[in-house]
Amino acid sequence: MLITVSGPPGSGKSTTAEALAKSFDLEHISGGDIFRELARERGMTPVEFNELAEEEDQIDRDLDKRLRNIATERDDILLESRLAGWLAAEHADIRIWLDAPLNTRAERIAERENKTRKTAKKETERREASEAKRYYEYYNIDIDDLSIYDICYNTARWSPEGILGMLTTAIDSYNPTSDEGKAPVVGISYDF
Repeated sequence: MLITVSGPPGSGKSTTAEALAKSFDLEHISGGDIFRELARERGMTPVEFNELAEEEDQIDRDLDKRLRNIATERDDILLESRLAGWLAAEHADIRIWLDAPLNTRAERIAERENKTRKTAKKETERREASEAKRYYEYYNIDIDDLSIYDICYNTARWSPEGILGMLTTAIDSYNPTSDEGKAPVVGISYDF
C-alpha cells in the first residue's frame, strides 16, 4: 500500500504521518525531513533555503525526483510531503490532505520552533508563497487544487487522536479491488 500525506506547514502532517505509518507498519518517508536536512547542510533556515530554491531550481527538482522515484518503485510506504499526492499520482492508493487555519498553523510552528507567533506567521506566509510559485513554474501544479485528494481534513477541528482514528477507519475500509476512483493526475509536467 502507498499512502500520501500532504498539507501546508503546521497542518499536522508529520504527526499524523508518523502515527499512520506505525499503525499500518509502513515505512515513513518525509520530504520535509530531507529538505530541512539539506537546508542545515548549507547553514540555512527552511525559509532561506526555500528562497534559494527559487534561484536554484535543481534543489526542488532533485528532492521531487527522489520522492517520485520512491512512489513509483516501492510499496508499503507512507510518503509525506507538500507535493506527495501530486508526485505519487496514480501510484498512491490513498492521498490525504491536511490543513488548518493560518493562525493555528503559525501557533503550532511557533511552539515547535520556539519563536513568536507573529514571526512564525510571517515566515509561513513567505514560505507558502515561495513554494506555490515554484510548484506552478516547475510542474504546472496549483497547490491549492485539492481535487486529487481522497481525504481532506481541517486538523484544527479534531485532536491528533481524532484525526488518526478517522483516517485509520478510512484506510482499514479501503479495498483496492473495488476502487473505482483511482485515476491518473493529469496536466502535470514531471520535468526533473
